[in-house]
Amino acid sequence: MTAGLTQPTAPFVAAAALPAIEARHLTKHFDGLTVVSDMSLQLARGEILGLIGPNGAGKTTMFNLLAGSLKPSSGEIWVEGREVSGQAPEQRIAHGVARTFQIPRPFLEMSVLENLLVGAQKQTGERLFANFLAAGLVRREEKAALEKAHAILEFVTLSRLAHEPARVLSGGQRKLLELARVLMADPQVILLDEPAAGVNPALLEVIMERVAALNAEGKSILLIEHNMDMVSRLCSRVVAMALGKLLAEGAPADVAADPAVIEAYLGGGA
Repeated sequence: MTAGLTQPTAPFVAAAALPAIEARHLTKHFDGLTVVSDMSLQLARGEILGLIGPNGAGKTTMFNLLAGSLKPSSGEIWVEGREVSGQAPEQRIAHGVARTFQIPRPFLEMSVLENLLVGAQKQTGERLFANFLAAGLVRREEKAALEKAHAILEFVTLSRLAHEPARVLSGGQRKLLELARVLMADPQVILLDEPAAGVNPALLEVIMERVAALNAEGKSILLIEHNMDMVSRLCSRVVAMALGKLLAEGAPADVAADPAVIEAYLGGGA
């Protein structure tokens, strides 16, 4: 799944009655400046949707609104029919929504494996007295988390580095570790923040293969990315923003050829 990578057919979309995540008329103000204005989009279940735009278009703010890092000034965010507009990122994880960051944030002195284990959710051992009152359950959960972490490291091709400190990883490997930590939470919706940034071509192919494989398992993915080759190869649909507003929407080739999109990129669109 390298040069022959094809656009996903999103086989799960037709069966889904509700969007995996939906933004309804989102607006975000910062000190009187409107950065996102009346933006709406839908990520269908089983879809890879690209969010693109020139620098200053508002797409990062839009992404952070969807992820829960920011709260909208107005508008609503829904996850499979449940409104989550005021929820923080850790609350959205409970609803199956997780994100990566453009600049990975690993615990540098912890091992790669340990970085994954801190992402394990709902561990009984996190409660002090449970370690004494339910020691057997704690051990079983820890064993299951360890097995899961090893399987995920195998999936993202980092198994051989499991016991190395995260600081030894290259930029591309840190992106894969970031994805691996997200997968420990078993999300159904994955928000990817510029996974191609700073990644060499060989590792970028690995990242694209892993994203396509996750989509084939039914994961819904929103991808914010400047690398248009990656967008066109992975995304079945693209939403373009400029000046905080929706500019165009459709198949990647159609959006890329849209005169308004071309003007926004060539003219700066900030």
